[in-house]
Amino acid sequence: MPDEAIERERITRIVSDGFASHGYLPVETPLLEEQSSLAMAGESAVTPFQLFDGDGRLLVVRSDLTMPIARLVATRLAHTEAPIRLRYAAPVVREQAQYMARSRQFTQLGIELIGASGADADFEVVSMAAEALNAVGVSKWRIVCGSVRPMNELLAAAGIAGSKREELLSCVHASDFVDLDAALSDVDAPENLVNAIATLPRISGGVEALNAASAALAAAGIADGGVSELRALFESAQKAGFADNLAVDFSVMNSFGYYTGLVFSVYADGVSTPLGSGGRYDEAFSRLGERDLPSAGFALSLEEIEEAVANNAEARPLRIAVPKGSLFADTVEALAAAGLDTEPLHDVGRHLIVHGRGVDYVIVRPTDAPAFVASGGADCGICGRDSLVEAGLDLVQLIDLGYGACRFVVAEPASAKGAADAAYARRGSIRVSTKYPRITQAYYDRIGVQADIVTLHGNIELGPMVGLSDRIVDITATGTTLRENDLVIVDEVLKCSARFFASPASIRCDERVRDLTAKLAASRKA
Repeated sequence: MPDEAIERERITRIVSDGFASHGYLPVETPLLEEQSSLAMAGESAVTPFQLFDGDGRLLVVRSDLTMPIARLVATRLAHTEAPIRLRYAAPVVREQAQYMARSRQFTQLGIELIGASGADADFEVVSMAAEALNAVGVSKWRIVCGSVRPMNELLAAAGIAGSKREELLSCVHASDFVDLDAALSDVDAPENLVNAIATLPRISGGVEALNAASAALAAAGIADGGVSELRALFESAQKAGFADNLAVDFSVMNSFGYYTGLVFSVYADGVSTPLGSGGRYDEAFSRLGERDLPSAGFALSLEEIEEAVANNAEARPLRIAVPKGSLFADTVEALAAAGLDTEPLHDVGRHLIVHGRGVDYVIVRPTDAPAFVASGGADCGICGRDSLVEAGLDLVQLIDLGYGACRFVVAEPASAKGAADAAYARRGSIRVSTKYPRITQAYYDRIGVQADIVTLHGNIELGPMVGLSDRIVDITATGTTLRENDLVIVDEVLKCSARFFASPASIRCDERVRDLTAKLAASRKA
């Protein structure tokens, strides 16, 4: 609509003019990039938006501007004196999580400072983001900073490499502390290093969090690990007057693999997803076979900024997604033990939102809780691990609450033992009925078996009984229903229990969510 386009033009003009006033020059790059060149520079090119050109080369629709600009500098600005300051306003395309109602295409407004290193360069990049947010009228914003250096140094010191390293980094990137602890349980490394790996991603807060990080690293024999760089950034921000808008969180590990030091994400009140992100990438050019050019940059999402400007929401009570059904009673007990006013939850009736002192409870199906939190309908919530895994949304699993224990299993008819394997040998795939297609697909991908998944919404046990499928993947607590329907368990997929979780924006920017996390953890230990 014209009024929306006018607002987008206004924001783009203000941000671009601000970048230009600091000497950043405009550049444009192709929408299509060769997959091989992006992978060489360290960018993950896993995207469904791929095609082949007439010469058979695999092309991808760009999901980011940093590496395309690095390639442009390496090929066309190779003899330009550093530092090189570049800016852009251009569309990118990324796959979005199902049910999140977000466009795959959005516009990035960003800068790249190429050929500059050190604290001054890091501060320049972060301060440019701060200036842009203030200029367009985002009133309540926060830049949450971390660094990839300390975790990388800890993993190297512990001798952790290969698939285990990727597993641990995946947990850190997702801020999934429960699975991080589980993944560390079988690591053969000195206890002080394992403890530091588990502790570091949990460190967050203001500048005082840097002291906690230094202590954790020192206990593991790591002298600095990049903490001094963050400390210098905070000191510069203090002098510039925006230190109160900065925070530290060592679970911030931006998804692109080319970052080497500082990383940061930008948040605003009332917006559940980051407004942007950035960081330092000192090795991208050497990976392209070019001269070493330490660099840093960031990109803001025009659409998220537009939402933040329009929102500027008034403060509201903490909002928690509370699951109906079998988890409800234990959830009320857990929240009460954490000191919340749960009296209104004892007689919910038909109310969908229940108001307590300083807190609103949103009563939802467990399977819907992740979507409510991820979209900003609630700040945090409780549901089973299965609901979180199946939703596949960008959420932070904070605490295993211990109740609602069950497990996902693979089962087949006891009277037809071996039939599924025979069918797989004949067809080259196995037919599986389930209510949980994402969990099921991940399991069969992990064991390297081709599966044809039949998604049902109830009575999964009927699948093999009527010839619809060879096996089922379903959730069970006692196995009684399986036995009553002549089904036997042939494998376990994963174990589940209730989890307390939040959106990245909430846990990193809302003190109330962090406080509740600490209280729930303390009550679990009591």
